[in-house]
Parts: sequence; structure tokens; C-alpha cells
Amino acid sequence: MNKWLTHSLMVLLLVLSACSPQSSADKTTEEPKDEYTALAEEKNNDQDLKKIELGRYAEEVGATLSSPKYQSFHVNSSFSIKGKVKDTSKFTSDYVMIKVQSEKESPDGEKEFEYFTPINDGTFEQKVQLFNGKGKYEVKVSLPDDRTENYFKRLAEFEVTNVNPKVKRDVMTRIPALEHDLKLENLPSGFFEEDEFFTLNGTVEDAEMIMVKVDKENESSKVMIPVAKDGTFAKEIPLFYGKGVHKATIMTPDEERENYYNEAAVILVDNQSEKTYTPIKYSKVYQELGYSLEYPKVGGEETDLSYPIKGEINPDAPYADQTEVVFVSTKKGEDEAMYSIPVEDYKFDGEVFLRFGPGEYEVSVFAPDFERSNGDYRSFTGLANFMLKGTAEDKRNLLPSKGIQSDHPEIESLAGELTNGKTEEREKAKAVYEYVAKNVTYDVDKLNNESFEFDDSALKTLNEKTGVCEDYSYLTIALLRASGMEARMVTGRATFSFARHAWVETKVDGKWLLMDPTWGSGYLKDDKFVKEYTDKYFDQDPKEFDKDHSREDIQY
Repeated sequence: MNKWLTHSLMVLLLVLSACSPQSSADKTTEEPKDEYTALAEEKNNDQDLKKIELGRYAEEVGATLSSPKYQSFHVNSSFSIKGKVKDTSKFTSDYVMIKVQSEKESPDGEKEFEYFTPINDGTFEQKVQLFNGKGKYEVKVSLPDDRTENYFKRLAEFEVTNVNPKVKRDVMTRIPALEHDLKLENLPSGFFEEDEFFTLNGTVEDAEMIMVKVDKENESSKVMIPVAKDGTFAKEIPLFYGKGVHKATIMTPDEERENYYNEAAVILVDNQSEKTYTPIKYSKVYQELGYSLEYPKVGGEETDLSYPIKGEINPDAPYADQTEVVFVSTKKGEDEAMYSIPVEDYKFDGEVFLRFGPGEYEVSVFAPDFERSNGDYRSFTGLANFMLKGTAEDKRNLLPSKGIQSDHPEIESLAGELTNGKTEEREKAKAVYEYVAKNVTYDVDKLNNESFEFDDSALKTLNEKTGVCEDYSYLTIALLRASGMEARMVTGRATFSFARHAWVETKVDGKWLLMDPTWGSGYLKDDKFVKEYTDKYFDQDPKEFDKDHSREDIQY
């Protein structure tokens, strides 16, 4: 073999060696396609794909659709819609409406899902999530009408088949959400699982309050959410109706109609808990007066003796600066008790008691009604109402209540001093009666001017050492209860003048003992109070007592 031939063979071997396959160590491979993406492509390859035909309105406004391209096709869960419009000058809206209709019902019983997609510089683009898993969907893309507001004309209509069985859902967003720039944060999707509550937070513009309507089958309730000055909001939303899918509709205020809200966004939450609650019912003035009830979140809870009430008042709301106390009533059958919770720096945080034994209670939260109140008449306006289930034993005559702060340290300390060393209940009762009657002076001006206040109470009477019959009774009952004795206020009339009056009953050795510390303190002469202590009205014979006291009601 000559040298030239040998050289040629060597070159050929080098070329063949350079073109040989890579070793397994340095070979790169493509990632395998998702099985549903591959399945969708396979279905499309087997299908006679026909191009989408646009409606007549497309020619009028110069609209085109670059995606999708075909009248019928398959996808893995989602696809994109893209288009352009040359002439948007006559449109009555800035949004394209995309309506997606499933051949079967979604988890909330609906078959439709809508997108409202902004048109920016004549273009629009929307990723469409097929909301109901595997199956066929009819999709309609419509452009804003050139004459009628909130009316749309068809651009294109086509059919999409989802090959992926998994249910995935976007948050359904409507035009009011876009107008208020509503943004929901930290939601996993438009359909997710939770237990009992889910957290809704985000931002919104031009709204002091938003509403969430929670629906399941034929049951519905509303939750109000205050919006901070910076536009943020956050609240735990109850899934009231036990296990199953709840539809939560976020609603923003209507700019034209007062106290009216429009649907802005919709999400579905699959509650995994069997536990049920009842909704809190809010009055119209709840929002008008700027109240926000932080706790409770729901009604229908089971609780023992005490239950917290917590919230705040918008400082810019009417009467916010005047409001020093919020009132709560708990009612079980015919029995009702009132409680007052102080307001400090526009916030209130206190507790009420389910004092009438086991059973169902109706609880109402009230604000002072400054417009209808006067010195003689204190009026309240309802804010919220809900139900509770109490489990504790009956302690109606032992616990704190409106005006009777028997658990306050000053009251407890004084009660301890007055009853120290006394073992008999009658002795303790007499010591309290004597202290109040001797140390509190009757306020004639308050009586004549009818200058009753929302914060009248035992503690106020103790500090000011003056008051009328109600104030004497407040302090007496508070000191008795702080001493571990059952006590209650009796309201009625003084029979000789028919004037309204209040006095005290306390239980001594299992029987109710009557006392009137106001009349034991002194008497009125020539419209002046004469201080003169007497024990005549302590444990007076009931027949004698009833001669000048006409009993009407019991207050706890």
C-alpha cells in the first residue's frame, strides 16, 4: 500500500471517529413532556383542525385573534387567548369578556366562568384556566359594544377539550374588581381546601369596607371587612356550613348607590371540617358608625361562662370621639343581662358572661345612640347580633354586669376591707349597706337635670362619692358580689311620689334580704339632700318595705 493511500485511510478513520455518537457520560437528552401535554398534542394531530372564523364585529373594529387559531382543539388544563383591535375609540368598556362554559357542573354547581381582560394599546391577552377538569368547554370571546355600556359583541367562538382530570381554578375576577384595583394576596388558587376558616387579605382602592358573601347550597351569610387607609385589608372568613365547597364572593362598594356592593371576585373553598357555625348579623349602622368587630368571628360557638368581645371604631366615623363605652346584651329566654366594655383609643376589648345557665343565648352588640339619648333616657343602636351556646352553671347574681364592676381591683379591695373578719352573710351585707349609705351623697342636680351618663357605674360612684338611686345600687351590688354574695337590682317606683326608683336584694342564708342604701343615706328637704344615715331600710320587713316601694323589674 502506497503512502498516499495509507494517509488517506488515517484521515478517514479520524473523521469517522469525530462523527461517532457521544458516550453516555456526556450525552444530553430532552426532558420528557408532561403526559397530558403529550396526550393533547396526540389528540390534535389526529384531529382535522379548522381555523377560527371571526364575527362581523371584528371587521368593523379591525380585530384579529392570533391565539388560539383553531375552531376545536385539545389542551392540558389551560391555553392563552391573544388578540388586537385597531379601533377602540367607540368601545363603551376597556375590557374583553371571555366566557367559558363547561359541559358539566363545577364544585359550586355552576357551569360558567368569566374573565374580563383589559385592552391595553389595542392588545389583549388572557391565560384561560379550564376550571372544571377533564371535558369539553365552549369559549366565547366578546368585545365591548360601541353603543351600550356593559354589553358585548361576539368576536370568536370555539370549543376546547381539556385532557387533564385535575380541577384547577383561577380567581374569577369581574369588572368591579378591576375598577377598584382589587388584589387578593396569598391565595393558592381560585379553588383550594381549608378547615373552618380561610384568610383573605389584599389591597383595594376607593373603599372603606368590602363585603364577602359566603354561600353553600341554599345557605348564605355576609362578612364585612374594614379597609385601612393604605388600602389593605385582612380577615379570617368563616366556612359556616360544615364539610363541602363554599363559594366566597368578594364585593366592592358601588360608587353610585350607598350601602350597595357589586360582585368583584369569586373563589371556592372546600371545607374539610364538619363543624358548623352561624353568621353574625350586622346592622346598617355598623358600617356607618365605623365599627369593626374583631371577635367574635362567627356565631354558634359553644363556650363556658365568659366570652370575649373585641373590636375598634374608625376615628373618622361619626361620634367616634364621644364613644367611651360599647354595650353588649346576653339573652336566654326571658332572662337578659347587659354589659359595658370601655373604649380606649377607639378600641374595645372585654368580656361578657353567659350567666343564666346552660342553653342558647342571643348576643347583641350596641353603640350609644347620642342623637336619641338625653339625660333621662339612654338609647342604644344595634350593631351586630349572633348566637352562642353556653355550658356553665347559673351564676346570674354573682357575676359582673353593666355598671357593676365587681371584678375590678378597687371594688374587690374595698369589699375585702368591709367584710374582713365577718363570717355571717348578714354581717357582710350590713357592712356594705352601711358603707354605701354613709359615704355616698345624693346628687340632687343629677336628679333634677336628668344628667344620666352612659358610663354611670359602681366604680364611678366609688370615685365620685355621689349619685342617685341607680348609682347607690350599682356600688352596693358590686361590693356584695365581690364579697361572694348573690345580689341584684330591683327597679320600680317610690309609691308616695310614683318616681322611678332602684334598690337592692341580696341573698342571706338562702333568702332574699331587702335593702335601700339610697334612703338609708338621708332625705330630701326643700330640694336639698340632708345627710342622715339610718339602718331602717336594711332588712326591713317586706310588708313594710312594700308600702313605699312598688316593684317592677329585676336587673342583673
